[in-house]
Amino acid sequence: MHNLVRGVALVSALAAAPVLAQTTPAPAGTPAPAGTSAPAPAGAQPQTGTPTTAAPATATPAAGTPQATTPATQAPNAPIDGTVADATKPIATTIASVPSLSTLAGAVKAAGLDAQLTGPGPFTVFAPTNDAFGRLAPGTMEKLLEPANKPSLTKVLTYHVVQGSMTLADLKARMASGGGKVSLTTLAGDTLTVATEGAAIALTDTNGNKSYLQVPDVRQSNGVIHVVNGVVVPKLG
Repeated sequence: MHNLVRGVALVSALAAAPVLAQTTPAPAGTPAPAGTSAPAPAGAQPQTGTPTTAAPATATPAAGTPQATTPATQAPNAPIDGTVADATKPIATTIASVPSLSTLAGAVKAAGLDAQLTGPGPFTVFAPTNDAFGRLAPGTMEKLLEPANKPSLTKVLTYHVVQGSMTLADLKARMASGGGKVSLTTLAGDTLTVATEGAAIALTDTNGNKSYLQVPDVRQSNGVIHVVNGVVVPKLG
């Protein structure tokens, strides 16, 4: 009976928690709050300070000299609160190395999902920041991290993961063909809805609460990370 009561209390807390985590995107042209990176509208130019890859200066070859074909250099990942993720590393390694994703990293390790997210995948991960977890109802994460609640923790985390690698362009294409939204089946088995809201991309969970993309298209060796500003929660219990 004690475990049943604890389980009901946890489900109730999690169902309410995303309401506290919900953060609407700033209107176009409004600077993002310190420590966040608001998604830029499609076609927007890089903001000042965004790392870019400068083309190295090359000498002009003499007429008739054969020229080597150089593969295009891929632009670096956008920074996550100042940290640029290495695209050659797997998802779990990057999550563990970015300071603003440390809460997620601890939860992934507690749930035993680090090995899976280091594997071949590919996966698409919607990664909540520390601030996102901090906006959950007080005590929610502490409850989830208790060993007895590992199944619930695992389901919450895998609700942020979709099989396959989907870039922002892929998501937009699927939303365009779906009338502005697309339903994704997560590794948790529940559906997560992705839709456009003006220039922003919103995730809506099974409880009707929302989270928004902050930093899209963080490429990884086994998929892609999209950093989000809220924790989405599946049906539990």
